[in-house]
Amino acid sequence: MGFELNTGKRNFWIGNAVLTLAMVMLFFMGQLSEAMGIWAAVLWMALAAVGVGLVMSDKSGEPPTPD
Repeated sequence: MGFELNTGKRNFWIGNAVLTLAMVMLFFMGQLSEAMGIWAAVLWMALAAVGVGLVMSDKSGEPPTPD
């Protein structure tokens, strides 16, 4: 069907969702750091790393040739 996404596109959108969660987490970092301490920053770094990894996972090694 037309609604099926291949794995690369799915990883891209999941990565964007994880990066959005990391961005929202930055807005509440003050409260989170009071509640979780240094682990709030560790959690944010892990979310950002996973999100970027997912977004970049469908990239091929060679760029397309110019026209």
